[in-house]
Amino acid sequence: MNILVSLSGLPGVGKTTLARKLAALTPAVHLRVDSVETALKRSILCIHPAEDAGYLALAAIAEDNLLLGLDVIADTVNPVGVSRELWTKTASNGAAHLLNVEVICSDKALHRKRVETRVSDINGLVVPNWHKVSKRTFEPWQCDRLIVDTALNSVDECAIMIAKEMDRLRFVAQ
Repeated sequence: MNILVSLSGLPGVGKTTLARKLAALTPAVHLRVDSVETALKRSILCIHPAEDAGYLALAAIAEDNLLLGLDVIADTVNPVGVSRELWTKTASNGAAHLLNVEVICSDKALHRKRVETRVSDINGLVVPNWHKVSKRTFEPWQCDRLIVDTALNSVDECAIMIAKEMDRLRFVAQ
């Protein structure tokens, strides 16, 4: 059975770097909400802020890929329960297992440095500054998830942890 990996966490914790590594390791389709939201902003519709449009578009693309039998990595902040529930529904509609992964950076100084030194790799995407990131709403989780800490573990180690959990989920499904 295929797997939807929902990566969640504040900007600057390393989600995209981790998603890219995991996609190369597993392989899985990497879907990044920043890419979708920036495209919506740059489109003739000029949708900004994207509100839920980016997440809904990403979920539809994820579901299409899941139904093709592909593993999918959804690279989003997922700050609230409503956005997290979207991935539960997407996995169900795509006949896939859901693996929620909260990506954290437990070293606040390191997290701040990452945010303050980030350069956008998407034309038109303005990355948030530390003030915006530190004030962002991020609701506590109400369900189980795998937590990976990019301050304590390398990107490679975090990707391996997630890949092992993906393998475990596949084994349980057999």
